[in-house]
Amino acid sequence: MGTSGRPSKRMLTVGGLLVVLVVALACGLSPGGERPGGAPDSSAASGGTDDGTMTVDEFERDIQGAVEVAERYWQQRFEESGRDFEAIRRVLTYQRDGELSCAGEAVPRNNAVYCPAGDFIAYDVNWAVAAFRQIGDAFLFYLLGHEYAHGVQVRLGIRYEFTIQQELQADCMAGAYIGDSVKARTLALADGDLEELRNGLVSVADDPGQPWFAPGAHGTAQQRNDSFFAGYQRSLAACELR
Repeated sequence: MGTSGRPSKRMLTVGGLLVVLVVALACGLSPGGERPGGAPDSSAASGGTDDGTMTVDEFERDIQGAVEVAERYWQQRFEESGRDFEAIRRVLTYQRDGELSCAGEAVPRNNAVYCPAGDFIAYDVNWAVAAFRQIGDAFLFYLLGHEYAHGVQVRLGIRYEFTIQQELQADCMAGAYIGDSVKARTLALADGDLEELRNGLVSVADDPGQPWFAPGAHGTAQQRNDSFFAGYQRSLAACELR
């Protein structure tokens, strides 16, 4: 893995606001080759529901698992290339506009970001739980993988002229992390997970008509799916990490 340019100090986000999707949930991607155990307890104080959706406990386990698998994946890739690896310092949650800031800029609701200035990932917990329940648990592994990829870009000094280039590369890197982890059996893939990932990428795509060169552009649904699945199928060789 090589470098190109200097690291950015601005926030790097997962993309647009979540659109409401009515899709079937599949309890799939999970660390260690095992699926979360047991059916949700609708009476659990930890956040169980009575409508058949997955619980807050499962959400928290998936978030933790996604971070741990991403961290382990990138540590191995750095070691293979003879580089020292430093894990992202913190993963934070927030619920309100302005609750967190990155280099003086308020972190927006309904999103997830990587902040180079503080070396942290932050996600709107209400938005992420809604995505978890509407799209599925596989989306969380993409969400954390995309933001972790931004942290890796900063560590490698990668910066592009247009945000869409950086964002689509992060999608590719997230695809490589998930695809390689599935091949290594670090993650278990269940029926429906690939469709969840496609739906998740559609949900965070730019609005139709958004110029590709606009500041903050992330890519169309097709571009984001193409980039993610290029990484998923061909690993980091597809991601132009020169």
